[in-house]
Amino acid sequence: MLKTIRLKNILFIMLGTAIYAFGLVNFNIQNGLGEGGLTGITLILLHFLHIDPAYTNILLNAPLFLIGWRVLGSRAFVYTGVGTLSLSLFLWIFQRIPFTLDLHADLLLVTLFAGGFTGIGLGIVFRYGGTTGGSDIIAKLLNYKKGISMGRTLFLFDAIVLTASISYLDIRQVMYTLVAVFIGSRVIDFVQEGAYAARGAMIISKDNEKIAAHVMQMMNRGVTILEGRGGFSKLDQDVLYIVVAKNEIIQLKQIIESVDPHAFVSVSTVHDVMGEGFTLDENKNPLV
Repeated sequence: MLKTIRLKNILFIMLGTAIYAFGLVNFNIQNGLGEGGLTGITLILLHFLHIDPAYTNILLNAPLFLIGWRVLGSRAFVYTGVGTLSLSLFLWIFQRIPFTLDLHADLLLVTLFAGGFTGIGLGIVFRYGGTTGGSDIIAKLLNYKKGISMGRTLFLFDAIVLTASISYLDIRQVMYTLVAVFIGSRVIDFVQEGAYAARGAMIISKDNEKIAAHVMQMMNRGVTILEGRGGFSKLDQDVLYIVVAKNEIIQLKQIIESVDPHAFVSVSTVHDVMGEGFTLDENKNPLV
C-alpha cells in the first residue's frame, strides 16, 4: 500500500489545505462569513463555545475516518488523514499570524476572495486524491460511485449548514456566504476537472485525407479517423477527430476552410487532456 502513496500528492494536498485555511481565517472568520459542510459547523462552535476550529475539525472528523477507510480504501484514507490534519495545522498557524487585508468593509470583495480561496484550495486537494474529511468524504464517494460532481454535492451540504448558521449570522451575512460557497463550488469543479481546457473537433469532408495530412504536417497534431455513416444518405463516411490546444482552434479552422470550405465541423470543449502532445512528449515521457 505504501508504494501507492505519492509524496507529490501529499505535498499538493498540504498546499491545497494551506490555501483553504488562509482564506477561511482571513476572509470568512475575520469578516463574519460562515462556511458550509463540517467546517461551517466548526465556525458555529467557534461562535457559541469559543473553541478553536483547528481542534473541532479533528474531533468532528474522527468518526468519519472509519467510513473513509472502508469505502475509499487505504490510500484515500491516508490522503484524507493528511488533508484533515494539515487543515487543522494551517488553521492553527494562520489564526496566530497577524494578517490584515483592508477591503474597506466591502463584503462583495470579501465574498469573491473567500470563494476563490476555498475553490482553489479544495480543488487542489481533490485533484490529488485527498479530502479534508467531513462532507468531502461523502462527496468523493458519490463522485466515484455515481459520477456526481463533487462541487454540486458539497454545495448541497453547504446549504444545509448555512441554514443552521442563521442562528448566529444575520440574513445579509448568510446571503454573502451562500454566494461565496457557490463560487467555491464552481472553482472546485474547474480546478478538479482541469484548468487546461482544450478543444475537440469532429470533421466531415470529402477531403478528409488532405485535411488530416495538413493538420499533422502544419500543426504536429494527431488525427483519429472514425468510421461513420450518414443517417439520411446511408453512405459510409469517415469522420476526423482532432484535439488541439485552445489557442490552436483558429489555425485548425483555417486549415479546414482552405482545403474544403464546405466541410462540416463540430467543435466542443475538452475539460482535461492526457496523452501525447499534452501531458506526454513524443517519447511517452511526462511533460514538465
